[in-house]
Amino acid sequence: MKYSYVLFDADETLFRFDILAGMTRMFKTYNVQFTQADYVHYQKTNKQLWLDYQDGKISADYLQVTRFNEWAAKLNVPAKELNDAFLDAMAQICEPLPGAVELLNKLKPHAKLGIITNGFARLQTVRLEHTGLKDMFEWLVISELVGIAKPNKAIFEHTFELMGDPDKSQILMVGDTASSDILGGNNVGIDTCWLQHPGEHLPEGITPTYTIATLDQLQSILKI
Repeated sequence: MKYSYVLFDADETLFRFDILAGMTRMFKTYNVQFTQADYVHYQKTNKQLWLDYQDGKISADYLQVTRFNEWAAKLNVPAKELNDAFLDAMAQICEPLPGAVELLNKLKPHAKLGIITNGFARLQTVRLEHTGLKDMFEWLVISELVGIAKPNKAIFEHTFELMGDPDKSQILMVGDTASSDILGGNNVGIDTCWLQHPGEHLPEGITPTYTIATLDQLQSILKI
């Protein structure tokens, strides 16, 4: 196989991340019916916060609390409590994406596997336990704990250090968010594979080595 190390993003690359379902489940415990309109309104704030987090303008803590400030005021509940309840709900409903388990099983004998995620620590380990995939990965690098988010070179360099600084030509980064996963890989000079979801387009100036629409297509690229 061409690569000895394959690094994955987590949300919407290996795992479904259905925010609406997670919110609906979480808000039920507060006797609130969370609607599609509520979701659209929430995402206006949430998406911008994520971009600011990727750019290093705000901290993980700031993002997690700020996105729930409005609901916290409505329900008279601390925003951090709402955020924790949301992450717990997401961990409970999380399932691997189609083809993820089969791909990991095929890869495991041929390469060492890791995850680099901008997602939050409260969710990551629980989700790996819940899906039975914990033993698949040698490294789990979480931006919240490192203090730096993708696409910053430093989180990749930190990961390479954990890996024992292998030859970069032996490393592939797989992810669905071009502005963090693919740009991050480009920044540190490793090959990248973009998982293109329907309706998504590459931002100008970001070029993946490979583009796939489903995870099973990666199997044929890697010839496993």
